[in-house]
Amino acid sequence: MKKLYPSAAEALKGVVADGQLMAVGGFGLCGIPEALIEALRDSGVKDLTIASNNAGVDGFGLGKLLETRQIKKMIASYVGENKEFERQYLAGELELEFTPQGTLAEKMRAGGAGIPAFFTKTGVGTQVAEGKELREFDGQTYVMERSIVADVSLVKAWRADTSGNLQFRLTARNFNPAAATCGKVCIVEVEEVVELGQLQPDEIHLPGIYVHRIVHNPTPEKRIEKRTITEKAGA
Repeated sequence: MKKLYPSAAEALKGVVADGQLMAVGGFGLCGIPEALIEALRDSGVKDLTIASNNAGVDGFGLGKLLETRQIKKMIASYVGENKEFERQYLAGELELEFTPQGTLAEKMRAGGAGIPAFFTKTGVGTQVAEGKELREFDGQTYVMERSIVADVSLVKAWRADTSGNLQFRLTARNFNPAAATCGKVCIVEVEEVVELGQLQPDEIHLPGIYVHRIVHNPTPEKRIEKRTITEKAGA
């Protein structure tokens, strides 16, 4: 099965549609599938529910989809870097399901592992637990969280071989593996593509069985959210 596609637009063709639930990898702007997000914007699909740690920044990452009003709902743990997100939410134009970061990671991991729900102490006694089942174990109260099974996963990796085995680099190995496994269809954007057999077994962080389509993007922008420079004395 050929997994390598000539462009992000081609990789999304026939897969993405209005009203889908999508899992998108990344942490802040680190490890986000930049080219796939742009292609998703250009596809024109709308009414999307996006599960991602955050919502990018104004004009970049998932912020591009907010600008074009393609996102109906966000399932996220941090949204503090996006003024348009704030405006849409406060105006009642955007739904938000705030989820603790560890819970969000586990919701994706559980979805990929075939676990429909799990119990956690995180969020008990807060708005996070409102409307959810509570259960007591060993004298402690836990809240039940449903796992995430996405229609499509968009993720970013450093390397892939032609069979879809993935290697992540540094901090980009954050939400990406969990987001990849919880999608019914997983599309990955990579900086390097190598032949099958060139990745050593210990270098493979996610097996290719989870990956359906690959896009080669050798020159991502990798924008920094907040560039902070320390002035040196005498400089």
